[in-house]
Amino acid sequence: MTNTAPTTPPVAAHTAAPAAPAAPAAAGGLHSPLSLTSLVLGIASVALSFTFVVPIVGVVLGVLGRRREPAGRTMALIGIISSGVMLLGSVVLLVVGLLAAVPIGLLGLFQYFG
Repeated sequence: MTNTAPTTPPVAAHTAAPAAPAAPAAAGGLHSPLSLTSLVLGIASVALSFTFVVPIVGVVLGVLGRRREPAGRTMALIGIISSGVMLLGSVVLLVVGLLAAVPIGLLGLFQYFG
């Protein structure tokens, strides 16, 4: 007679509990960041009197937002318009300032050397 002891199955390695599923995105999440950024830059350029760089960035982001984000077309359009108005106003003021300053500067130069 052989002495056979009942064998127990090997102990399974401890496994971690399965990870919880990721939380679903919020219902009102940000779906059009380019359009929203264009809108914010356009309004900020008008309200804070940013003159040259900020409106250019606002127009570029607005155009990209209109092409890539159909949900944000209205925000992009408002951003393009407000940034464009501020950019146009900056260019007009620059031209008027140069038209006034250059003759005055030349007159002073001629008086100094004349």
